[in-house]
Amino acid sequence: METGNLPRPADAGRGRRLSLVWLGTVPFFAYALIFLFLPSGQVLVGAFRDVEGGFTLDNLRTLFDEPYRTAFRQSIEISLVTALVGGLLGFLIAYSAIREGTPRILRSALITFSAVAANFGGIPLAFAFIATLGTIGVVTQFMADLGFDPYDHGFTVFSLTGVELAYLYFQLPLMIIVISPAIDGLRSEWREAAASLGASSFQFWRHVGVPILMPSLLSAVILLFGNSFAAYATAYGLTAGFVNLVPIQIGFYLSGDVLSNPHLGQALAVGMFVVLAVMMLIYIPLQRRSSRWAR
Repeated sequence: METGNLPRPADAGRGRRLSLVWLGTVPFFAYALIFLFLPSGQVLVGAFRDVEGGFTLDNLRTLFDEPYRTAFRQSIEISLVTALVGGLLGFLIAYSAIREGTPRILRSALITFSAVAANFGGIPLAFAFIATLGTIGVVTQFMADLGFDPYDHGFTVFSLTGVELAYLYFQLPLMIIVISPAIDGLRSEWREAAASLGASSFQFWRHVGVPILMPSLLSAVILLFGNSFAAYATAYGLTAGFVNLVPIQIGFYLSGDVLSNPHLGQALAVGMFVVLAVMMLIYIPLQRRSSRWAR
């Protein structure tokens, strides 16, 4: 009987230690509840309310009308373009800086710059692009002095193209940061083994490199899509709200046009939740697959 009673104190101590471990997560869950789940729940409920407080589906039906349908289309278009272009260029730059034979100081400088540039956005980024590519921007004037004014050929930084260029400024370094660990996991022994078997560089990437990196590449591109889709301040500061995007439409309801139907702004946010939820449903399993290669 004494032998049977020996494990009980150890089990009890283990339970107490486990409780203390979970106690340390209380601030995180409290923060998530107050600043994430409660506001999201309020937005979700408000999307199904009318101005009198009753239940309605008209707000969600309105999302399929203009200008909101165009807002979703242009937001998805900008997100896809910046995610694909930023993902491709970011991968090529990251691989060039991380591969064997590249000085380590170049990699350190690239990662440091990317960490700063990925968090540079909003009004400062919009001002930087206006000062650079605006009608009297530095680069615009330099090109005009050379005899080629881009504004005479249909380009303007205050358009969808200008927003895409501005978004690429933080999308590209974000891709570099995200994809660098996956590139580190691409072992040089695999290339040497493929070369010893007579495989060319193209065959190595076709049958080894790309299949290994593909889950990480796809998950990174999906992350870039969500990052671009939810961006607001940069596009608004650059175009003064004249480009029809979903975050800008929501901003109108939050800062100005709230007397007509404020719940429509909440319905627009629910539409964004749906698009981002679809992206996350694709991202999560891909991230799990890519983590296997990292191990």
